[in-house]
Amino acid sequence: MIRTAVAELRVPGSGRRQWAFLTDRRALAAGALAALLLGLIGWVTTGPATAAWAVLAGLLIASLTATDEPNG
Repeated sequence: MIRTAVAELRVPGSGRRQWAFLTDRRALAAGALAALLLGLIGWVTTGPATAAWAVLAGLLIASLTATDEPNG
């Protein structure tokens, strides 16, 4: 968040480009699937504390799998 804010101050509009993966259906599906699988495995092995880490990993995976092409 801080990195996005600093980038936005330097170049207006860059924050929107950094978070554009939230509108990419394929990226969100990949991130949600990863978060679900990691969350289930983590819950069974170590308990509910891993849910936050699973969500964070899902967001990271979604941001990495996003395409720069507009959705259509």
